[in-house]
Formats: sequence, structure tokens, C-alpha cells
Amino acid sequence: MSDIGIVGGGFLGLTLAWRLRAEGHEVTVIEAAAEPGGLAAPAELGGFTWDRFYHVILLSDSNLRGLLEELGLADRLRYGTTRTGFYTDGILYSLSTSLEFLRFPPLTLVDKGRLAATILHASRIADGRPLESVPVTEWLTRWSGTRTFERIWLPLLKSKLGENYRLASASFIWAIIARMYAARRSGLKQEKFGYVEGGYAVVLQRFRERLAAAGVRVATGRAVQRVEPAPEGGVAVTLDGGGALRFDDAILTVPCGRVATLCPGLTADERARLTGVTYQGIVCASVLLSQPLAPYYVTNITESWVPFTAVIEMTALVDRAAFGGNALVYLPRYLTQEDPFWQRSDAEIRELFLDALARMYPAFRREQVLAFNVSRVREVLAVSTLDYSARHLPPVATSLPGIHVVNSAQIANGTLNLNETIGLANQQARALAPRLRRAAPEAALPR
Repeated sequence: MSDIGIVGGGFLGLTLAWRLRAEGHEVTVIEAAAEPGGLAAPAELGGFTWDRFYHVILLSDSNLRGLLEELGLADRLRYGTTRTGFYTDGILYSLSTSLEFLRFPPLTLVDKGRLAATILHASRIADGRPLESVPVTEWLTRWSGTRTFERIWLPLLKSKLGENYRLASASFIWAIIARMYAARRSGLKQEKFGYVEGGYAVVLQRFRERLAAAGVRVATGRAVQRVEPAPEGGVAVTLDGGGALRFDDAILTVPCGRVATLCPGLTADERARLTGVTYQGIVCASVLLSQPLAPYYVTNITESWVPFTAVIEMTALVDRAAFGGNALVYLPRYLTQEDPFWQRSDAEIRELFLDALARMYPAFRREQVLAFNVSRVREVLAVSTLDYSARHLPPVATSLPGIHVVNSAQIANGTLNLNETIGLANQQARALAPRLRRAAPEAALPR
């Protein structure tokens, strides 16, 4: 039986552990944070517990829904039909129906036709890899026209990628369009989104219970300092503060730059490939309000003065009763690694964001704010840069015996979400199977 150490206890690491344990391996997950979950970990806000960052489940998210079924949580899924807002030229528009789209003033009828054609064309592309060789700016301008690109696409690209939009390939926008179009197709042409009642705190608690029952060890609050082949064979995982663990194999699910730091024995070419991945970060405020802002789950923003990317009104989907009748809103801002906004304090961000809300929503009052939290993550999304798969996508295998990489940077033509993350774990667990020492079959895991 192989003894496997997994570095990183987000959903990727936990799902890998679940799959590999089902193959009969002994598995230990090592997580630096006090609790597992990564980007899906919960947080407390004004006395209520919900997800630290915003998440939504689509009807087309088969990997995530499958895992929830395995965990016995399918009955906790709740779906609702949501609406979309669009804030541009200082005006908040509803953009939730075909008729509202046709009436949308910022674009001419020709512009709207080209925009619709762009989305339809992207939805019919089965494989986004050929788009990796085309700059996203060039592709969108070709299909949507210069005016629509400058009025709609460019502000949206900048809000998601900052100046990294100049590096992104067309596969970036294709992946977003393909996922949302699949959701509408699955939802009978409606934006039918879902969530787990109780949030991901419920999912993570059940996941840990099932993992423990299956014999998977999850060690939290244990930061890893180094991962290298052990002199006596296998892999040595050295922990911060002293101490080391030995495994037959180790799988690193952490971001690429962290992999390069943890594994000093990697070749120069491997290190260059890993450190060449461009990551986008996020600063996200979660705000508990006594009153909702608007009836839209997501409001897209093209105004450059607005300091956040979008307004995600979670309680346009989740029953407000889960928050004592209050409203939960997320205000994300995506950042390049060099953006000076990282240096802003929580207090500065609160003032900046609340000032913007007051300008956008005339009915908003500061006394409606019951709680305001700020979360920061430096390496959220690996940007799909030009020729990403050929130049930067990290392979599972490394030159170091027994050391493997499975991380979200391997999602080359997709969007970073839990469905893609779980799908990656399922795929790479299968890919790793012939490389790991095979174990004798065991009884099926408890469900």
C-alpha cells in the first residue's frame, strides 16, 4: 500500500485524497491554514457563517454535483432563477432578458447583433485550445467590432485581469462564455443558479467526516517548508518549525511559485515553467446589509471609477432568512501582482467601497452596513496567457522521484470554480494511478 502526502487542503487536495483513498492508498493531507477548504473556506460575518468568497453552482456543474451526491448532500442543493444587472455610464440597467438586451442603450442594434454572434460562436467551440494562440483583444474585436469591444469587453477584461488582459489569450473569454452558456442551456434559457443550504461550511464538515471515516488524515495548521526525495527512499516533507514526514509519494496542490520554492531540487527548466505562470489575485469585501441593494445576483460594471469588479448580491439567490433577514453582498477586485492596491488597509478599502456604493445606489445608507470584512488572496487564478499549454501548463510529473504537481494552473481552458477544480482532481487522480504504487483492492468507501 502506498503512503501519499498531499500538500494543500483546498477542495482540490481533499478530492484527490478521497479518490486516492478509494484506490486503497494511505493518504495524509497537510494544510497550513487552521481549517481546510482553501478558497471555499467559510468565514464569520456579523454573527453569521457563510463562504469567504462568492460561489455559485450551475445545473451544468456535473463534477461538483456528483461529489455532493457522494457526500449525501444533494438534498441540500437549492436553485433559483436570478437576474443580471449592468452598470455603465452611471446608470444601472437590468440585462436579464432578450427584450432588455434589445433595449440596452449603450449599444446600437448592429453592436448588439455582433455581441450576440460572438457569444453564440464561442458557445459552439468545443475545444478552446486553438484559441490560446490568439490574443483575447484581437479575437473579441474581430467578432464584436471595435465599438463593442471598447464599450463592453475591454472594461470587463480590465476588471477581471487588470493590465494582464494584454497577456491573455482568447481561450480566457471562451471559457467564461462556454460555462455560462452551458448554464443557460441546462436551465432552459434562464440563469438558474444554485447553492448548498448552509454554504460550503456544511460541505466541508461532511467531507472531513467522510474522509476521517475512510482513514484519511487531515493535518491543519501545518505549513510545509520543503519537499524533496528522502535519502532512504520516498519523499521527505519538512514542516515549518521543525519536524518532517516521510511518504512514498507527495502531491503538491499549491500555486506554481510555491511549488518552485518548496522543491529546491527541480531543474532550471521546471522552475522557469512554474514561475512563468501569471497569477491574478483578489481583494474581496463581504458586506452584511440590513437592506438589499438591487434585485440582481450579479451586476457587471464598466465604469473605471468604481473600485470593485462587480456587485455580487448573494441574497438575490440565497434566502435572506439565512442571514436573519439581512442581505449579503460581495465586492471583489481582481489584481495583478504589482498592483499598489494590495497595500491598502481594510479601513481604506471600506471607505473606498462604501463611497462607491453610495454613488451607485441612491437608496444606500452607511447605517445599513452591519458588518464589513476584507479577504485577500494573492494567487487565485492562473491567467490563460498566449500559448499557455505549450509554455506554462505544469505537468503532473516532476524530475524528482515521487513528487507530483496537481494544481489549478492545470486548468488550461476553463474558469476557476469548484466544478473545474473537482473535475481536475478526478482527472489527475486517474492520471496518477499508473505512477503510484498500486495497492490491494479494498472495500468501497462508506457513502
